[in-house]
Amino acid sequence: MLAIAASMLPHFATAAEPKDKATMAGMSAMGKKARVDLGSSAAFARDGQLLAVAKQGDHLLLYRSRDQGANWSPPTIVNARPEAIAGDGENRPKIAFAQDGGVLVSWTRPLAKPNTGEVRLARSDDGGASFATPITVHRDRQEITHRFETMVIGVDGRIYLAWIDKRDLESARAAKTPYRGAAIYAAVSDDGGRSFKPETRVADHSCECCRIAAAVDTDGAPLILWRHVFEPNERDHALAKLKPDGAPAGVERATFDRWKVDGCPHHGPALAVAPDGTRHAVWFNQKNGEGRAFYGRLANGGIEGQRFVGGEQAARADIAVAGRRIGILWKEFDGERTQLHAEISEDGGASFKRLTLGAANGASDHPRAITFGKDLFAYWRTELEGMRVFRLP
Repeated sequence: MLAIAASMLPHFATAAEPKDKATMAGMSAMGKKARVDLGSSAAFARDGQLLAVAKQGDHLLLYRSRDQGANWSPPTIVNARPEAIAGDGENRPKIAFAQDGGVLVSWTRPLAKPNTGEVRLARSDDGGASFATPITVHRDRQEITHRFETMVIGVDGRIYLAWIDKRDLESARAAKTPYRGAAIYAAVSDDGGRSFKPETRVADHSCECCRIAAAVDTDGAPLILWRHVFEPNERDHALAKLKPDGAPAGVERATFDRWKVDGCPHHGPALAVAPDGTRHAVWFNQKNGEGRAFYGRLANGGIEGQRFVGGEQAARADIAVAGRRIGILWKEFDGERTQLHAEISEDGGASFKRLTLGAANGASDHPRAITFGKDLFAYWRTELEGMRVFRLP
């Protein structure tokens, strides 16, 4: 039982996956390290099982744990037919659960041309034991950017996918007219992810290569937060609430650091909504010439309580909310190893306590803040230790 497993864990628990092919894939035949795509995601099912999805070669593998990450089951293959899969931290595979219990896995499939791709989704009707043939979510089939997807389930059961899309940039280039950045598009499924309605443009002028954050607002509607290119070239963040058809109910500026840069920093935000409606966010920006990770509460067209997260090397922050508890995670390189840190608030963000969860000597994925009931967890996949889970005290 979940309660028994929790009581057996130490103050905060760490667990490693077996040293299977997924963690050893970085070694080439010559004994030299190749790039390891560690991007993965994890989420708790309603019954307390922890499910994680990760790339291995041209397949996605789904792992299960019944003891909050202490042990992992042999994996299930998500896509029976091999295909290219994006597996880096900003463009990782995602996992979510449909309202009817279906397990949903989304990812970006890179195409032949550089920086192109299409958004894919596979559904399981048996808890992840097997998956249906993947589908491409969008109707547009140009060999262009449809990448960096995010997935969120509305309270009404609709499944929303949003991604970065360059069809409008390509049209502007053909017409020889200026166009800043890319665009955000979204598609909606009302049948549990088996099919999707035609996609809708959410906003023009998004940044090109930063992950999109998503959360569910207190009215049950999805919110998405992304890095935007505000005129003429300020790369702050924008926030939109989506209607049931995926169209935006409105788009507003969410951060005001006014970072002027002609390029994408590959460093997206994270968003979590508390039961009282407070929108907690973490993001990376340059402000007053200093690049730092930030935390703040998005409210009334401004930010409340904006402050630094971690030290000067803090990066890849994530955030989750469980009631009035807030957990912030980030990585920080200390010159020798990459440290995983957390801040925890018990009072809705009025105050935080800081702790160090672990460290990694090799490469590591971005940390993920996840929840189950009133509990907060950190999920972190590293090259040498595998999939690790920390319960936040």
